[in-house]
Amino acid sequence: MTVYQLPVDVMAFAHWLTELASRLRPDAGWYGVFADRDPEGLRACFDGTEILPWDVVESLLQDAGEPADGPLAARAGTLYAAAATAHDRRPGGAAALAERRGLMERERRYAESRARELGERLRATAGAAEAAALENDLAWIRDDQARAAARVAELTARLARLEEAAEAVRAAPERAAGWAKAPAPAKAPAPAQAPASAQAPASASAPARPAARPAKARPRGARYAWLEESAEERTPAVAVPELPTGGAAPRGARFGGGGEASAAAPAPDVAAADPGEAARAAANAVYALQRLRAQSRSGEAHALLCEALNGPPDRLPALAAELHRAGLGADWSTLLWEAASLPPGRLAAVAGVLADAGRAADCDQLLRQGVARPVEELAGACAALHAEDHHREAHALLTAFVRVRAPEDAARLAGADPRGLVPQLLDAARAVSVARERDLLHALRVAGLAGA
Repeated sequence: MTVYQLPVDVMAFAHWLTELASRLRPDAGWYGVFADRDPEGLRACFDGTEILPWDVVESLLQDAGEPADGPLAARAGTLYAAAATAHDRRPGGAAALAERRGLMERERRYAESRARELGERLRATAGAAEAAALENDLAWIRDDQARAAARVAELTARLARLEEAAEAVRAAPERAAGWAKAPAPAKAPAPAQAPASAQAPASASAPARPAARPAKARPRGARYAWLEESAEERTPAVAVPELPTGGAAPRGARFGGGGEASAAAPAPDVAAADPGEAARAAANAVYALQRLRAQSRSGEAHALLCEALNGPPDRLPALAAELHRAGLGADWSTLLWEAASLPPGRLAAVAGVLADAGRAADCDQLLRQGVARPVEELAGACAALHAEDHHREAHALLTAFVRVRAPEDAARLAGADPRGLVPQLLDAARAVSVARERDLLHALRVAGLAGA
């Protein structure tokens, strides 16, 4: 049986998307709309088997309160462009794009016709209640129309890039064999931006961030159509999908053997880096990174970032400062994402170094991203943090864990060291909410650990 390995860029974007979703309520805002109407399609995008339309990414950023021109949106655009490029290059990618563009064009025409119809009915109505209902429906259909138009433009651009790439391969046969292995360009063209009306319904009578849209038996519209089949062909689902934070983070050779690490792996015995040497190493690394970025050699640039994680952890704060000074903050975010999949002992070492260097926000981000890994590994990371007297960071790790993982997962984590972890997890759950502490206590009782 052939097993399809997701491209690195697709995995990177799916991981970023999962991290963003962990900040959102799955029953409110745009996230609630998408999760209620098409949980299977949304899950496929979180798994990396499909690419979420860019207008949906913008809506989720809006839910999170992130500005459209902010650093997180810029980071999203970079990851999205690389993931879309890698996804489109798969066998049959061009045909799938063309088919989906046809679907979106039909959806755009339907929305346009429906908007005209509703507009005529609104002008003819005299009742206030009916007018309000029509205005609300018109706002949603205009949102469908804007999203469909944006997706047609985005899919057209992606198809054009694929055709240009194929033409380049045909024009250079000697390089054709290496095409499938070519890394995605570091500065991939930005995805098509949805019009402002795609961010919220156009009518003032409809909420900018929908909290509770009435369910319909057969949803249709560009908000829900990111898979190949049309909205009418889907079976409506009632349940909101589980918040996508429970899966293990990507692991493998490029993560330093994170998948094979023992939960009890000790922190690496690495001598502290000389400050002057750390600054010189950071400057050299950033210079090399800039050269690689300028030459669109994104694969080698990514490898350089991963290599930095194999060196002395004490050098990382200097590298962070140098990256931000050079305007490469997105690369530092990538490095933190990679660090989240390090073996437990090294993860703890990196978190401790960042905390000691006063980079508490980076440390907390690293720990939040790390909670998606198996509970056995998290137990080892927590033990390593305590062993290095980084008790605040261990508490932050457990707090992030109980915030996004199921109480049953927390009970399994407690089973790795009941005497030590049960009180720590209860303390972390108490810091989140009374309800979370109550749910954890119930899970601990079921697991026979309540009296530990």
